[in-house]
Amino acid sequence: MSKPKLHFAHANSYPAGVYRQFFERLNDQFDIQALDMHAHNPKYPVTDCWPRLVDEYIAELTARYTEPVILVGHSLGGMLSLLVAHARPDLVRCVVMLDAPVVAGWRALVWRTIKLVGKAYDVPPAKFSKRRRNVWPSAAAAYEHFASKDIFAAWAPGVLTDYIDNGLKPHAEGVQLRYTREAETAVYATLPHHLPKIVRGRFPVPIGFIGGTDSWETSQSGHEHTQALVGRHFRLIPGGHLFPMETPAAAADATADMIAGLLDEQSTAGGAKKVLKNGAFA
Repeated sequence: MSKPKLHFAHANSYPAGVYRQFFERLNDQFDIQALDMHAHNPKYPVTDCWPRLVDEYIAELTARYTEPVILVGHSLGGMLSLLVAHARPDLVRCVVMLDAPVVAGWRALVWRTIKLVGKAYDVPPAKFSKRRRNVWPSAAAAYEHFASKDIFAAWAPGVLTDYIDNGLKPHAEGVQLRYTREAETAVYATLPHHLPKIVRGRFPVPIGFIGGTDSWETSQSGHEHTQALVGRHFRLIPGGHLFPMETPAAAADATADMIAGLLDEQSTAGGAKKVLKNGAFA
């Protein structure tokens, strides 16, 4: 019997390979695929509110699959999964957002104003990412650099090694980040301000949220709009914004449980979708 197909979308600046332990915990239950790095294909540039990144994601789904699939996304990936499912619900069985903040209400209005006055690159997190260090003399030096920081020290054993293995490439002076500082910053500076329109009313597919209890990111956006969107499919587990790296096994188990609940809801609602002869979804 074939396993359910799960497509994963990573957080900003963390290539999919960083989630190796998270994937391995889920491999027995799901057939997992992912795009290595979002926001780096010149055919799909980063623009305000990410319409081309959504197009890239949709192109990936239609190229890889002939049936609707489960979408799981962390942070950037969770928001992209939300936008893709809203635009093309025919491609999606359900969505699980991992600490992906839903910015709506007055916060969305403030963020839109910040962008309109040209200050998006001057506020966190873009303010910091645009000058982030991105070159080291060696992979070992890069490892030591990250290991000395609290955010990375909280990761489970081996995850930082996966980040070094998947996140670096050769540079004339040693090694540099594969996920460019420019792309990371552009993503932050163009965060969608139009989510109120997306989350208004009944969402077209079952959707759930798993967040970290100590996440600064989602504490800034608040949980009220996320809870209104996902209803009973809302869960917090110990950890920060990067909890899939901090506790990959617990994050994977929570994700599997959430998917089971969402698919059960879909089945109860008679949401099974069929593949048409021409390959489109109904």
